[in-house]
Amino acid sequence: MNLGVVAVLQFSKWKNPLLLLLGIGVSNLGAWIYLIALNLIVLDMTGSPLAVSILYILIPVATLCTNFWSGSFIDRLNKRNLMISLDLVRALFIFLLPLMDSLILIYICVFIINIASSVFGPTSMVYMTKLIPKTNRQRFNALRNFINSSGFILGPSIAGILFIIGSPSLAIQLNSVALCMSAMIIFLLPNLDLREEAVTPEKVSIKIIKNDWKEILKFSKSNRYIALVYVLFSIITVFMTGLDSLEAAFATRVLSLSESAYGFLVSVAGIGIIMGSLINALFANRFKTNILIGFGAIFTPVGYLIFAFSQNFTGASGGFFILTFALSFANIGFLTFYQNNVPVNIMGRFSSVLGMLEAILIVGFTAAVGIFAELLGIQLVYFIGSFAFLVLGFIMNLVVLDKSKKIHYHTDSSGDEGSTPV
Repeated sequence: MNLGVVAVLQFSKWKNPLLLLLGIGVSNLGAWIYLIALNLIVLDMTGSPLAVSILYILIPVATLCTNFWSGSFIDRLNKRNLMISLDLVRALFIFLLPLMDSLILIYICVFIINIASSVFGPTSMVYMTKLIPKTNRQRFNALRNFINSSGFILGPSIAGILFIIGSPSLAIQLNSVALCMSAMIIFLLPNLDLREEAVTPEKVSIKIIKNDWKEILKFSKSNRYIALVYVLFSIITVFMTGLDSLEAAFATRVLSLSESAYGFLVSVAGIGIIMGSLINALFANRFKTNILIGFGAIFTPVGYLIFAFSQNFTGASGGFFILTFALSFANIGFLTFYQNNVPVNIMGRFSSVLGMLEAILIVGFTAAVGIFAELLGIQLVYFIGSFAFLVLGFIMNLVVLDKSKKIHYHTDSSGDEGSTPV
């Protein structure tokens, strides 16, 4: 077989995944521009940092208001059509944001956007799992991580250029256009739920939602290893969110870095994620998911500890690079583990139900970190939190490297994959 035929076959196999990655990339890049621009608009309107912080509080609040019911709809509706609808809803409300002169209306609008985003996340995860064959998932997740991290770096830069040539309002409305483009790209992807549409979908009610919760709890009890790994990784996310809430204050107040130096630190973090993602994409077939999770769970908190003990920009940048480099391994390993071990027919409900626990812990832990930082000092709280995070990393390693826990995979007639542990 000549190289031309091989190239055509490879492109044919990756055409739809690449389209999906393009849609994710466009949407993610727009989201960073939107976030920065909205912060500036609210700060300009109010002059209050608290008013800006409420924008961030609305994210977990929207998750808490959504996750207890959204999984029941996600698993019963057409995933591609739902993703397109959610992109268009977000595009509409984001377009309206700069036209509002009331802070309350802006908060309501942002809350609706966050609800749509919290439903879009698990919906896209189910669609990805159906679209990407098991053998390609780890490489796809690495490429997805790379695209997200590229948006992390390029988004603020593009936003800065847009602010120079236009205004934050223009930047926000361009994100609305980006979401419409994302919806168009998703429309070009295959409809993977056609067979389910032949059957009249079950009407979702309070009773159905209760039964769904019972089903997920039953699955978690009979698959405790999978549930344990998911919960431990959720707690890792909780620690990171809490510590990240002190990041800017630690860099500027404890290390006395300028705002521009802190901005460069964020860029170093982005480079760490990009390098980790590229290595995973190149060597996807050589890395086992449990090794990826274990490596990331240990070295991510090590990076936080290096940052906590740093005395200058050099030490801080080294810590930032290590933590984001390791985090890319953990994220890719966990996503692949999750996709390969949670049956796709309950994936929306599973992530929504356990996502509620994560959101509750994030709100509580982040609030506690902020209070103790005021009482005990930023550096001490950051160090204690980083050390506790490292202990959690060792616990995660004991779990994922436990050779007595083996996972069996099976493929059903629809090509969806699930698993049950021994």
